[in-house]
Formats: sequence, structure tokens, C-alpha cells
Amino acid sequence: MPARALHLLDTITAIDEACAGGVVVSGSHGGVSSTGFVLAAPARPFAVFFNDAGVGKERAGIVALELLEAIGVACATYSHDSARIGDARDGLQSGVVTHVNAPAAAAGIRVGQAVRDAAEALRAPGPSSRTGS
Repeated sequence: MPARALHLLDTITAIDEACAGGVVVSGSHGGVSSTGFVLAAPARPFAVFFNDAGVGKERAGIVALELLEAIGVACATYSHDSARIGDARDGLQSGVVTHVNAPAAAAGIRVGQAVRDAAEALRAPGPSSRTGS
């Protein structure tokens, strides 16, 4: 089984069917408006990373964690202090995980982990029942 594809999206609005079953690192915040693009995607990615945007009032910057958990998609956020918002490559290269949902935790992703290491671990071949394909 081949490794899952890695997709770097400066904005999650660029998510499309090519991301199905893959690992997405997005430069977008993990708020409800951004999450809507994942929920509306023609096929689900295996995992998505978002910038935590400082978390925000009532955890508005990381609501993607629970919304994507509800559909079985692994999700993690990385610190706004570790990588630029809107820059997926910086998120991959410099991001540090700050929050994870249950599917991400079950896949071994942990707070404090480098996004590059977490994304690589999620790319490893394995069951893809959460892809929605």
C-alpha cells in the first residue's frame, strides 16, 4: 500500500478531490468557516492540520478539532507562534502541534510534536476507512 499523499494548502479553500485520503497541511486557521471547506469537500482527507490562530475566544480558532472528529477525520492544530498563518510550507517545516482530536491521537499524534514528523507518521500506509471515498 503506498504512502498517503501530502498536500500543502496555504488556504483550505483549495481543498479538492485530489486531497481525498491524503494528509493536508493548511495555513488556514481551524475556525468554523475554514472547517466548512473540509466538510463540503467532494471526498474527505485522512488528516488535516490547521494553524491554531492563537485559539481565540471560546476556542474559535480550533473548532475544526471537534467538527472533523465528528466525521472521523484526524485533525491537529499547530501554534501560531511556530508558523505563519496562511503559509502551509512554514506550517509543515516549523509548526509545533498544540491540539489534537481523538482520531489524530489514536494515530499517535501528540501535542508538542513537530508538524513535519506528525504529517510523515500520518502518511504511513494503513487503513483509510476515514477517507470518505
